Amino acid sequence: MLKRLFDVVAAGMGLILISPFMMVAAIAVRWSSPGPVFFRQERMGRGGKPFFIMKFRTMVQDSPKLGGQITVGDDPRITKVGRLLRKTKLDELPQLLNVLKGDMSMVGPRPEVRKYVEMFADDYREILRVRPGVTDLASLKYRDESTVLAQAADPDQEYIRRVLPEKIQYAREYIRRRSFWLDMKIIFATIFQLLADRMPSRLSEKSKTT
Repeated sequence: MLKRLFDVVAAGMGLILISPFMMVAAIAVRWSSPGPVFFRQERMGRGGKPFFIMKFRTMVQDSPKLGGQITVGDDPRITKVGRLLRKTKLDELPQLLNVLKGDMSMVGPRPEVRKYVEMFADDYREILRVRPGVTDLASLKYRDESTVLAQAADPDQEYIRRVLPEKIQYAREYIRRRSFWLDMKIIFATIFQLLADRMPSRLSEKSKTT
């Protein structure tokens, strides 16, 4: 009950505070390439119930038909604006709407597509006892997942054989340890990580001007 109350309050306040950024992002996406502002994709939610996760569109229209479900490195389907949104994680902001609807929580195992859930059905029977989240322990580890997969000869197999099993272990760990205080720790760690990831680029830009 406390977790759901926190989700609603945090998502609601978050949407109010970041609405100017979301408006700018929406305009940029709309004018950068043809297609809708939002990207909706089916993911598996609590109890195995499917829902549509929302993100700002960062790829060309109908990108799933032009390649696989995994995005790696400098995927040519990513637009210029989309690349910036992905780097800053601003593309994830619309998921606060998923939180308000009750599809997701602020913190919880990241939702997967049906294909991978069915591959690891036994594991996800346990994982999907809780709402999937905007961030989790695995998000902290794989904050630049596309770059990691880009280094593999076969990104899809690398994801299935190494990355996803590790994510599943992190999800199991979260479920074992879950508490309000762990959620707070993960949220602050996520915010700190986002800020820290921006510091190197800012420092390098400053050094070029001196």
